[in-house]
Amino acid sequence: MSNDNRLARLVKKIEGYPSFLRGPLLNFALRKTVKLVGTAKVEVMQLTKTESEFRLKNRTKVQNHIGTIHAAGMALIAETATGMVVGMNVPDDKVPVIKTLKVDFLKRAKGDLVAKAYLTDSQIQDILTLDKGEVEVAVSVTDEEGKEPISCQMVWAWTPKRR
Repeated sequence: MSNDNRLARLVKKIEGYPSFLRGPLLNFALRKTVKLVGTAKVEVMQLTKTESEFRLKNRTKVQNHIGTIHAAGMALIAETATGMVVGMNVPDDKVPVIKTLKVDFLKRAKGDLVAKAYLTDSQIQDILTLDKGEVEVAVSVTDEEGKEPISCQMVWAWTPKRR
């Protein structure tokens, strides 16, 4: 029996489509499911069980008063990247929830942002085997200059679904 959950099965199914359709289909599915991700038009670049990469373009609708991506948008992209990589692993009878979202704003961002999140094999094993628990997910957010305008601590927990 496969350890793939609903999200992992969806991603695997989309990977079977021609390459020009994969990105739009995955973006459509994720944006439809997580409404704020759709509103901000966060874009999935890569999504596997061990890592994820998402981009948020510096568009007018996500800008602050100085023309950079709003602080809430910066937190959103980090939360999305970490949540999706956790979501690829959490069994269907569990629900993932963000437990800690700590963001330190270090410098003004330039242009678009890219968030990359990673899970270790040990963390994935915990998610798959423990009834409930938590993991701190490594994430980096970089701007167009390759600099990190924010530093994040994202702790995700999982618990059994309520019946």
